[in-house]
Amino acid sequence: MPERIQPDLLRDSLPVLEQAGELSPLARQYQAYYGLEQPAVQSRLWRFAVAQYQLVAQAWWPEQPRGTLVILHGYYDHMGLYRHVLEWGLAMGFAVLACDLPGHGLSSGARASINEFDEYQAVLDGLLAQAALLDLPQPWHLLGQSTGGAIVLDRLLSRPEQRVSGESILLAPLVRPRAWRWSRLSYAMLRHFVEKIPRTFSENSGDADFLAFVQRSDPLQPNVLPTAWVGALARWIPRIEAATASSHSPIIVQGEADMTVDWRHNLPVLQSKFNAPQILSLPDARHHLANEHEALRRRYFAFLSERLGR
Repeated sequence: MPERIQPDLLRDSLPVLEQAGELSPLARQYQAYYGLEQPAVQSRLWRFAVAQYQLVAQAWWPEQPRGTLVILHGYYDHMGLYRHVLEWGLAMGFAVLACDLPGHGLSSGARASINEFDEYQAVLDGLLAQAALLDLPQPWHLLGQSTGGAIVLDRLLSRPEQRVSGESILLAPLVRPRAWRWSRLSYAMLRHFVEKIPRTFSENSGDADFLAFVQRSDPLQPNVLPTAWVGALARWIPRIEAATASSHSPIIVQGEADMTVDWRHNLPVLQSKFNAPQILSLPDARHHLANEHEALRRRYFAFLSERLGR
């Protein structure tokens, strides 16, 4: 996506699902920039409303999909960064559905912010409603990276009656971020004085090309950390850590070189909340598993493929 293309312009040019058809030249240009073109399958790019937000969704599906993979991206991310997960899902024979979360990518909302984490559950409700309108086949598998993983585990723990029919895959899931006590103290001191602070980019992947792209070439990257998002996280953590345990057994992939989430704290919490979760630990993997280097991606995709039946 050349920088002259504005996210608001592209979003506002997109139809709602009922009117979506062939991709516009602007939409094709967007997909080409992020490597999301999949010529052998059908594809749609559209917008839908959830509360005060206009969200942008994409779907890809082969001729006879055997289920659907629903991707929920991480904080600061957008669906344009999930090409590797998209290609794995299609290779597995799934339809793939994803949207940009509020304040991210092409979706509306204050950049990288949220009022409450409950809004993410409304987004998931809306996205699954879009899956139903598209008649995407069951089972529906949920895959969440980091904050996307938090959305999935929140659904499993807080709304077990609304669990979807497929597997739940958590890549480096967020429960607590690393150095959370210090972050919470900083938030308490700053929230009355500032609304946001400059973002610090981290080396959260072993793929140097990905890091360079995010830091220098991706026009959809937010450059701030809003205190509102930190406040919403601070209210969500104690609620999720106090949630009643679930009989569900999610699939969890966690890197042990992850310097973004406090995985040493998070994994025991998840093990206590779920019934024998299936965990793959990767000693050399950092946080952004969706864009780790190829050898690590191959390893965890093989682990996931075994558990999803191919």
